[in-house]
Amino acid sequence: MQMNTPPRSTIRLTRRGRAALIASGAVVAGTAVAVPLLILGGHREGEAKPTTLVIPEGWRAGQVYDAVDKALALPAGTTRKSLAKANLKLPNDAEGNPEGYLFPATYPLQEQATPEEMLSFMVDTANKKFNGAPIAAGAQRNAMNVYQAVTIASLVQAEADTKADMGKVARVVFNRLERGMPLQMDATINYALNRSTVRTTAADTRINSPYNSYQRMGLPPTPIDSPGEAAMHAAINPTPGDWLYFVTVKPGDTRFTADYAEHQRNVTEFNRNQHSSPKAG
Repeated sequence: MQMNTPPRSTIRLTRRGRAALIASGAVVAGTAVAVPLLILGGHREGEAKPTTLVIPEGWRAGQVYDAVDKALALPAGTTRKSLAKANLKLPNDAEGNPEGYLFPATYPLQEQATPEEMLSFMVDTANKKFNGAPIAAGAQRNAMNVYQAVTIASLVQAEADTKADMGKVARVVFNRLERGMPLQMDATINYALNRSTVRTTAADTRINSPYNSYQRMGLPPTPIDSPGEAAMHAAINPTPGDWLYFVTVKPGDTRFTADYAEHQRNVTEFNRNQHSSPKAG
């Protein structure tokens, strides 16, 4: 079904910058998103423990907790339970939730390290990165606080297909917020449902969650992953432009537009490419 105007329910901006058209209750396209595996540095056969823990950009807090459990050879769920006594130095807006502040980096694993120490190290690293003059001043320049900038950066990290696209994705977020449009980003739906996929159904977009950016206006209540420095830079320095929509037609070819009809054409091309791909479906 072709639409001449863009009703809110018809456009979805999907993870990794892809977009699909929801028409007659059906999702036109979707591709599985690979979740990075736990990376433990310095681990060789016969070695008792790894010496470093790598937290990749874009990991959610839950993935970090699991990684720390594995790295420290602790029972599953131990790190998550340690949050209550970790005394993390988080902003007030976080309300004790470290999502977005478990900074992606390579961390040394000291002998007898505890989950509390590992989480504190990550949050302290995030605070050093985020609270310095460039980020803090950039957030203020864009009329937001640092926590809001981290939240936007987490969306950028999840949605941008390449680092080169990050500034444009950030601009789409700003443009939609300024126009009073819902963000309609599938990455927030994935976060609410604790999954990693771009196969979002019309029913998914109706879930009752504060992270449902189809139903709720504004930013999600917290970041949705751990953004890296490139995403943070994009969040405070969005590329100038009037874009409201974007779609990755094929790898390396993400198209941004303010024109809904043009966006529909781009989505059609994206779907055609998906259907012609050996991996389609």
